[in-house]
Amino acid sequence: MSADPTPRVRGIRVVLTREGGRNALLQAWVPNGAAVSDVPLTTTVWSTPTEVTDQLAALASPERYATLVVTSARVDKYLELVRPVLGDPVVTGAVGSASAAVLASHGFTVNLRSNEGAAALAPSIDRGPVLLLGALEMLSELPTALRNRGLRVDLVHCYVTVAKSLTASERATLSAADVLFIGAPSAWAVAAPFVNPATLVVVPGRLTAEAVQASHQRVHVGWDDAVREVLRSVTPRAD
Repeated sequence: MSADPTPRVRGIRVVLTREGGRNALLQAWVPNGAAVSDVPLTTTVWSTPTEVTDQLAALASPERYATLVVTSARVDKYLELVRPVLGDPVVTGAVGSASAAVLASHGFTVNLRSNEGAAALAPSIDRGPVLLLGALEMLSELPTALRNRGLRVDLVHCYVTVAKSLTASERATLSAADVLFIGAPSAWAVAAPFVNPATLVVVPGRLTAEAVQASHQRVHVGWDDAVREVLRSVTPRAD
């Protein structure tokens, strides 16, 4: 039997970099036939409930918080711990749709929402004191903007994101990627040394885009259904 003369084009190589269990939505946007790999770039170290309540006690706010801002859906299991220090009613702000969904799941009405990072909420927040709930490495833009307007702002961290040390195999997988999903500046800091200039890096929003674009040109901003069409247009790189 003669060999098939028709060239066979492999699917694109897509690398997902979030921690285990957090890639289902991204996977749904990947075209059929793509080769998908998981290379988590960071790991999460969680605060204990006692550590969170101790942080709240140490703040010793003289009044209940008029505004609550949630910067990550990862605060889910800590929301009930902060409820006793919140005003009634309380204005709530969410960074991203996942954070908004977590607030709603705990019975909070989401008053403010930003898909462009926490700082974009600043012009809409006018009631203090303000409690920010998120990661230890929360960016300072929002609290600085609010404090400059005379509002008290307190931060409570529920987790810290730690960079992973990559194996040689993981580094090679990143280098071979046609498409790379990067969810945060901290993840890009781990991946950047190994990413090929031709790789398309897909990021959720402006802040991560700015971090990536400082050293990489091919960037698509937006984790939404439009990613499906973007990925269909990607041509596999030659090995």
